[in-house]
Amino acid sequence: MTAHKHAALMLQYEQRIMTIAVMPVGQPTFSELTTNVSIDDECAGEFVIVEQSGRTDIGKIAICPDEWPTLRAAIDQMISECRSGDGAE
Repeated sequence: MTAHKHAALMLQYEQRIMTIAVMPVGQPTFSELTTNVSIDDECAGEFVIVEQSGRTDIGKIAICPDEWPTLRAAIDQMISECRSGDGAE
């Protein structure tokens, strides 16, 4: 394989932050007080998921007033990072 053909086959890579964990200072990531904000895609465009592993009542999250500013900032950040489903950014 020539150097030109090899260069044409090289893929470009990028780094993306796909999940942000929001938790009280000093708490471990597996704490029931941890809220994960992540970008997901089911082939129709990216969207944000907010979930708490400590919740047993599916479909609900608990947000304390002190947590809200940091959680809101994480959600806003991940929404701004979402890409559309048509391949455009």
